[in-house]
Amino acid sequence: MHKDEQAPETPATRFLRKHGIAYSSHLYRYEEHGGTRVSARELNVNEHAVVKSLVMEDEQHRPLMVLMHGDRKVSTKELARQIGVKKVEACEPETARRHTGYLVGGTSPFGTKKALPIFIEKSIFDLSLIYINGGRRGYLVGVHPHDIVRVLQPKPVEVALA
Repeated sequence: MHKDEQAPETPATRFLRKHGIAYSSHLYRYEEHGGTRVSARELNVNEHAVVKSLVMEDEQHRPLMVLMHGDRKVSTKELARQIGVKKVEACEPETARRHTGYLVGGTSPFGTKKALPIFIEKSIFDLSLIYINGGRRGYLVGVHPHDIVRVLQPKPVEVALA
């Protein structure tokens, strides 16, 4: 974090505090379409430990969120199979915003507008610390993966593609 910048107050940070989750704050210079590659570079951490919060929908337009390593993609076919739906695809940015209250690039799984079913790539639990969006573009929080389980109760899936 730049020493002259203060960590923002967001619905995500309010949620974390309310649930007693310890977190570290990490501000960085956001780049449009830079994704986890930029945030990992700016924070000097492995992109595998930067977790993206992806808002998707099934064929009935029911929203869901997938937490995935920054250096991996989601196999939507395998995800659909594992969660028992016909099809899963990414939401349009405006639809994702309506579901979560967050802008794309600033989507956090914490403090979303609507409660969404959350799925997490199982191998994320192998990491001792992850960096995940804190509810604003250019802002990540460092949390322990097992704290996510306690407050969000995500369902583990194995859907990562290299």
